[in-house]
Amino acid sequence: MTTAPIRPRERDAVLQSLRAGVVPRAGQHLIQVGRAREIDAMVKDIDRLADGGSAFRVVVGTYGSGKTFFLNLVRSVAMEKKLVTAHADLNPDRRLHATAGQARSLYAELMRNVATRAKPEGGALSSVVDRFVSTAVVDARARGVNPDVVIRERLADLSELVGGYDFSEVIAAYWRGHDTGDEGLKQNAVRWLRGEFTTRTDARAALGVRTIIDDATFYDHLKLFARLCRLAGFGGLLICLDEMVNLYKLANTQARTANYEQILRILNDSLQGVAVGIGFVLGGTPEFLLDPRRGLYSYPALQGRLSENSFAAEGMVDLSGPVIRLASLTPEDLYVLLGKLRHVYAGGDAGRYLLPDDGLTAFMGHCQERIGDAYFRTPRATITSFVNLLAVLEQNAGASWKNLLGSVAIRPDSNPDLEPAGGADSEDERTDPGRDGDLASFKL
Repeated sequence: MTTAPIRPRERDAVLQSLRAGVVPRAGQHLIQVGRAREIDAMVKDIDRLADGGSAFRVVVGTYGSGKTFFLNLVRSVAMEKKLVTAHADLNPDRRLHATAGQARSLYAELMRNVATRAKPEGGALSSVVDRFVSTAVVDARARGVNPDVVIRERLADLSELVGGYDFSEVIAAYWRGHDTGDEGLKQNAVRWLRGEFTTRTDARAALGVRTIIDDATFYDHLKLFARLCRLAGFGGLLICLDEMVNLYKLANTQARTANYEQILRILNDSLQGVAVGIGFVLGGTPEFLLDPRRGLYSYPALQGRLSENSFAAEGMVDLSGPVIRLASLTPEDLYVLLGKLRHVYAGGDAGRYLLPDDGLTAFMGHCQERIGDAYFRTPRATITSFVNLLAVLEQNAGASWKNLLGSVAIRPDSNPDLEPAGGADSEDERTDPGRDGDLASFKL
């Protein structure tokens, strides 16, 4: 455990997020424990992206087991390795495939959350384009040619891809705005790249292009943006999509199937080496993957590609396939985690610890009595209760942790992911009203 002081801003960001039951956006390294093999597997994927390859992973874990934390940690590693990242949570208004603007909405959310090592909080889309233009200008000066020539040369390959011609024209328009000081033209180019134009008429008037980013071209433009990231000097683009269970919850069978077909297209591109410098990490619960009626396994082509390695015997894992199943934390892992939380709460000063080592053990024993093994298998409720205990000890000088411990209320996380969004599916739900009980049998 590090003995260096922890900055108050980083400390507060971690603790406030954990008290609210959400994953901190910064400071994950301060509380990371376990899952070394899973992280190593993702690092290999990131290295492959930086080498011009592609990657596809489905990260599966039970509700509250740390999927979102794992995805955020992977994003941090990718940024440290000079990749561009983008992330978004799926919901009824953000999907991979749609006809009423939901896919474009997902694209716009991803573009708002574009992040680099210099801008880890997001909003780095303009920075990526600026870097592309700047490197082209430097190259042009070294060659003694007009920057417009170099920019057109670099964008030539993009013009051959689906939607690439207008994409290249928008980047060229951004350069013209940059060169002439026309901030309006630059802003219009960024708005187009963010998917904010909703009509072709407006796009043509503002930028002279005939297309916009819509539901039908969502994935094609992500591939184009990944190419632009590499042209700008980054290793590639890593896209993290969380709450994939919202596709599983879609009540309309046709809509689910269309989204699964889009996932199949992305997976095929990754496996066949068609995509360049782009990777996808999808986070979901076991139901999203395993359910043969509504999950990914309900689509035969996906089931065949995502099935486990049959040679992995009991107790063995194979992390080379597209699916990573997050193993539960062990009690030892949780003990280390609680120790790190105590250290963060003290600002990195061991002399300010609010709880002794035997207090950590006693707290874990209390959790074991109240909710059983769930306290370390799905540790979100345990972590929240522990941070709340530290907050009471800090604000009430002289309070005894032994007296407080018996009054700590802790309940296992409930799983809201089994309720379909938008009502029951007439095909699936009515024919099997007891299916929720069946889903509980899926184990990691």
